[in-house]
Amino acid sequence: MTGAALMRRRIDIHHHFIPPRYRELVGADAIGRTLVSGQAPSWSPQQSIEAMDRNGVSLAVVSISAPGFQCDEGQRAALCSHCNDFAARIGTDHPGRFGSFASLPLPDIDASLEEIERAFDELEADGIGLLTNYGGRYLGDPLFDPVFEELNRRAATVFVHPNDTPCGCWVGLPAASLEFPFDTTRAIANLLFSGTIGRYPKLRLIFSHAGGTIPFLAGRLARLERRPDYKQMVPEGVKALLQTLYFDTALSVEPPVLDTLMSLTTPAHVLFGSDYPYAPEDAMMAGVKSLDAMALSSEATDAILSGNALRLLPSLKARAGT
Repeated sequence: MTGAALMRRRIDIHHHFIPPRYRELVGADAIGRTLVSGQAPSWSPQQSIEAMDRNGVSLAVVSISAPGFQCDEGQRAALCSHCNDFAARIGTDHPGRFGSFASLPLPDIDASLEEIERAFDELEADGIGLLTNYGGRYLGDPLFDPVFEELNRRAATVFVHPNDTPCGCWVGLPAASLEFPFDTTRAIANLLFSGTIGRYPKLRLIFSHAGGTIPFLAGRLARLERRPDYKQMVPEGVKALLQTLYFDTALSVEPPVLDTLMSLTTPAHVLFGSDYPYAPEDAMMAGVKSLDAMALSSEATDAILSGNALRLLPSLKARAGT
């Protein structure tokens, strides 16, 4: 990398953490089965910091990944709160290195509303992390309306990570290979045509992995506007609504993927993400190198690497010392 590239501030908004109690109660097998490696990765705050330092990443916003809180139902809310406390603690223990997207114990709506209040008002979380589906119920399901109403009231930034589907990956491959991008696609389509995106305009929604296959399929989804029943759910138009969303670059840095994403949106709606440690450090390295080498202006590259994160998550400015 050039000297200018090395000096750039980089903020990783797709960076996972695995608290020991989470690994114990959810299970290493459940964590590992979705991954290409087939194994739950080892993780500690120090491992993250060392990988970040080797790749010029100044700060990571941590979140819980799939499979979420697949544990005993009676343990879900307590484990979720524990993970949010853990994220807040590592942010305090390592100043300037970690922010957090707080998790919610969905599909428990009452407990989730309580956790939103605690996450923002007590733990000072930077945003909320959601999964694309909970037991097969996608985020546009009316069940989740009270949660979206509260997040919209707070003008929250929400990071959406794919989840496995209840039927599993029927072709026999790890969910991270096919089902994750497809489930992000399902979730965005569901949010569009349930009217959820239009109803909650103050939300800033970030979708993982360049939006799955949405950039490729945006035109096909827009054709649904010809039907009055679909059109009424997206009166602004599919592409106009898609252009209000944000996307990260995790595992999506190959030129054909980024070029397709940029044909849908602008650099102002793209954020750097690595998927570490669920994706190994070489994926973080590839993301850094690819973005530094893109044929974008220096201003656009800096926006993707850190500026957009600082704009969407203003609390990061204090954490990052800017």
